[in-house]
Amino acid sequence: MSHKVKVELPKIPTILEEGSFRAIFNDEDFTLMNCEITGEAIEDIELDRAIVSKVVFRNVTFTNTTLPRIDLTDVIFENCNLSNVNFNEGIIHRVKFQDCKLMGTDFTEANLGHVTFDNGLAHFSSFVDARLKQVRFNGTSLQNANYHGSEFTKTVFALCDLNDANFVQTRLKGVDISTCTFERLHVDFDTLEGCEVSPNQAIGFAKLLGLKVVE
Repeated sequence: MSHKVKVELPKIPTILEEGSFRAIFNDEDFTLMNCEITGEAIEDIELDRAIVSKVVFRNVTFTNTTLPRIDLTDVIFENCNLSNVNFNEGIIHRVKFQDCKLMGTDFTEANLGHVTFDNGLAHFSSFVDARLKQVRFNGTSLQNANYHGSEFTKTVFALCDLNDANFVQTRLKGVDISTCTFERLHVDFDTLEGCEVSPNQAIGFAKLLGLKVVE
């Protein structure tokens, strides 16, 4: 199924002005649009319901940043450090995370549509009770990531490290993990039905079920 999942890329204007994230405080609706932010250190910001659209972040570091219920639309994060950023209950649409550090980043109860995670480091990231539709994780390390109670629609994990990821109470029907690596995976076997796995992964799951696999 993985080749059939088409994820729309962010729609970014050809020409963007240089900007600063702190310019968002100059707008009464806390809106930031049509700019490129490069090399900025964003620290100690707590902002509810911010709106960010048609923005490119390059080499930006977020520290102690809390952005619950943010609306991110047509945004690219390239080589950014978003570790421990709180995107709780955010709306994240046509967004690309390229070569980003997402250690402990919180997407709890967020809605993600047409989102790509490429070559990221996202250990201990949280997608608890999130809704993911047409989302691709490509070459991303997701050790100990938490997807408890998530809803997946046309979601693909390609060449990812899923060791110790938590998919408890998460239906995996149609989710492709066949090219991923893991030694342990936390799942409910009654919600594993329809998950796309490799032959070796199928043997591993069969052994966990107590079946004796004769090779």
